[in-house]
Amino acid sequence: MIRQLQLGIRFTLVTMVMLGGGYHAALWAIGQAAFPSQAEGSLIRRADGIIVGSRLIAQKFTRPEYFQSRPSGVDYNAASTGGTNHGPSNPDHLKAVQERLDAVMTQENATASQVPSELVTASGGGLDPHLPPAAVELQAARVAAARNVPVERVRELIATHIEPPTLGFLGRARVNVLELNLALDEEFQ
Repeated sequence: MIRQLQLGIRFTLVTMVMLGGGYHAALWAIGQAAFPSQAEGSLIRRADGIIVGSRLIAQKFTRPEYFQSRPSGVDYNAASTGGTNHGPSNPDHLKAVQERLDAVMTQENATASQVPSELVTASGGGLDPHLPPAAVELQAARVAAARNVPVERVRELIATHIEPPTLGFLGRARVNVLELNLALDEEFQ
């Protein structure tokens, strides 16, 4: 019986070390070696090394010289990701979408049919850092005017930041808003 107890204790200790530490250490090491940027959170740094965000998490931009991100159901709080859980017929959701639509139409001098849904609806995770090219293009004239640069130069910058669908067929083309805004600051200081 003592032998069985000793065997059980040794088995428990060995599995705790292997599965409680060894497994995680091995995955961490593989992640650091194979995917160093992703393992560290896909952080974006300025030229001086200061971290300004992650390529995976949206940020709120309100100044007219910046492209605005997709609305967030969690007010861009990465600690509490999630959607609003409002269905498409929920009165609160419909009111919020109408308010956002009115604001975008005014700000971008656009009609309702020109406004992509991504500019007025929050994503399921609440922190989607990407917009489709059409949503970014709609904002180009405002950004160019606020920065006092030709809209063609802003459009050229947008074109260089369009990411194709993953593996060429998964999803659709997209633009990372944070990276585009950082490129704007670098290009048009």
